[in-house]
Amino acid sequence: MPVPPTSGRLQWTDVPTPLRARLEDALGAPVTDTVTPAGGFGHQLAAALTLEGGRRVFVKAAPDDDPLTAANVHEAAVLDALPPGAPAPDLLGIHRAADWTAVVIAHLDGPHPDFSPQSGDAEQTWALLDKLTSSPAPTPYAAAVSTTPSTTAALHGWDELLSDPSADLAPAARAHLAQLAELEAAWPALAHGNRIVHGDLRADNMVRDHHLGVTFVDWAHATTGPACIDAASLAPQLILAGHTPADIARCSAITPPPPAAPTPPQRSSPRSPATGTATPASPHPPAPPDCAPTSTALRPPASRSSATA
Repeated sequence: MPVPPTSGRLQWTDVPTPLRARLEDALGAPVTDTVTPAGGFGHQLAAALTLEGGRRVFVKAAPDDDPLTAANVHEAAVLDALPPGAPAPDLLGIHRAADWTAVVIAHLDGPHPDFSPQSGDAEQTWALLDKLTSSPAPTPYAAAVSTTPSTTAALHGWDELLSDPSADLAPAARAHLAQLAELEAAWPALAHGNRIVHGDLRADNMVRDHHLGVTFVDWAHATTGPACIDAASLAPQLILAGHTPADIARCSAITPPPPAAPTPPQRSSPRSPATGTATPASPHPPAPPDCAPTSTALRPPASRSSATA
């Protein structure tokens, strides 16, 4: 496996000649230019390719023994299984040669969405998320993500502090440790569901395409779960962009929770979990609320055909 370049990304010239030739043959034209978008955390090739004649596609590629190849192939399976009209780019093909695998995705043209209150991107994103989670995930999608468990069920921390409290733990947190650990124990049951979950939804994993509007990209962490998971991760991003909690409450139509328990204090120990308003545990935890708005519509359905080679 080649060593990733100092830029952090593999480049088109790092791709073995047999795979480059296979891609150009499948796409019907030679590659004349490549652009690697800024940002991102992976080292695989992730680039927009311009073909002779002007057509553009987006390609992710890495050696077969690179762990990111499995993530790329998983994303391809997810894209191919999403329902028509989902806010995602189309899968165009999977190609293999010289012990490398490339995933070809439709190119999106536009910037990341603007989540500031002055922009309408946040409202469109909520509407898309609502439509995406308004009904159970279709069978093909559920099958595509069946081996990818939701990481939301792994959140923990209060139980560890209960068994071994830190010396610098805030007194108020120490006083409520048993209650907080009990509340935490109910979380895994609430973290499961049958709705589509992107799993990594943030502005830099979206593109405001000039034709399609806001579109979600980078589906490598997709799984199933309750409808509120992506909405819950999106809410603090909107706060950071300038929205108020009241704005988000109006937008999200969150089901009112049971009477709130005391708000856990800010932690003083780095081992403490994230804090927030807690709700009482019960032998039968309530069903997770659908944290997205209602009565919204997606863009017209798009085809999701793929060619595998």
